[in-house]
Amino acid sequence: MDYPSKVLAKAVDEISGLPGIGRKTALRLALHLLKQPNSRAVSLGNSLINLVNEIKYCKECHNFSDFDICEICSNEKRNGELICIVEDVRDVIAIENTGKYTGKYLILGGKISPMEGVGPGQLNIPSIEKKLNDGQVKEFIFALSATMEGDTTAYYIYKKFKNFNVNFSSIARGISVGDELEYADEISLGRSIINRLPYNEKD
Repeated sequence: MDYPSKVLAKAVDEISGLPGIGRKTALRLALHLLKQPNSRAVSLGNSLINLVNEIKYCKECHNFSDFDICEICSNEKRNGELICIVEDVRDVIAIENTGKYTGKYLILGGKISPMEGVGPGQLNIPSIEKKLNDGQVKEFIFALSATMEGDTTAYYIYKKFKNFNVNFSSIARGISVGDELEYADEISLGRSIINRLPYNEKD
């Protein structure tokens, strides 16, 4: 597609590089921004720059945060004996929206997937051992996607740490097999947390 301006073409190239946005949508967004006051585009640009430069990863759970320790981990009202293991920040948001969970989290940063070249060494699994060595945690809840990769990840973690004095459980399968956690409705997800099941390698 030919564009009347190289500046416009560059903007379309950058926007279309985002997930789920094709070149036509990128062009529509670029043209929309051009119709807005300059301050709108400047505000958007600054927010993206701040996103990249200023956002932090919580040292306790690896959640996104404005501080070294996120608001959930620093909240004394949260149950530090209960840790929910999830794949990424979208799962934390989904579970928090249920209003049914009062523990804390640990974000793995993905799931084991040999097909995609993701192994245990690329996940935040050492943080699990650190929490175990601290001696406060009494239960880990697997809240991973009901997929082969999610089950493989849970099994690997369970086998690696099952000899520690800690309980492992898994959210109840109110979440359909094959579903990504972030797309589950809040009621089903909330019930799955409440009705979690003991985890063992036969699951």
